[in-house]
Amino acid sequence: MRHNRFETKNIIQTSIINTPLGDMVAGAIKEGICMLAFIHPLHIDAHLAKLKDVFDAEVIAGENQYFVTLREQLKEYFECKRKDFTLPLKLVGTPFQVSVWKELLKIPYGQTISYKIQAIAINMPKAYRAVANANGQNMIHILVPCHRVIGHDGKLNGYGAGIEKKEFLLRLEGAI
Repeated sequence: MRHNRFETKNIIQTSIINTPLGDMVAGAIKEGICMLAFIHPLHIDAHLAKLKDVFDAEVIAGENQYFVTLREQLKEYFECKRKDFTLPLKLVGTPFQVSVWKELLKIPYGQTISYKIQAIAINMPKAYRAVANANGQNMIHILVPCHRVIGHDGKLNGYGAGIEKKEFLLRLEGAI
């Protein structure tokens, strides 16, 4: 049987989300949000290629209820009226990466931890470099708060979208 692109069962919808830090691209499948990333051509293309492969899906621009709710919740977040997001998330990565990202979801609004503490929390105390790398592969910025992880020395190390965005988010949350 020949594969026809119109027979693809899975769809990843994408939409542009405007934020005070610049536009982001959101992606969603029927189970929930699978991507929210600041626009950077190399990152977005890589994220979408990975998602297309994992879900054997077509990517189409569009709107859905997830994006409506996402825009509303992000607006509230940037207005300091929301501390927690309630959207369903679909984390896409290796089992190790997913465990790292699930740990990110436990960091309370307005608080930070170090990569070392995060590694200890997932019972891999010597894997802090691997944890930092996994954080860097997070495709759901802000909702999966990798910006809340800082260096052991308190410095704002690493953030794929740029340190200035990380600093903005941490200041917004009152963490610095």
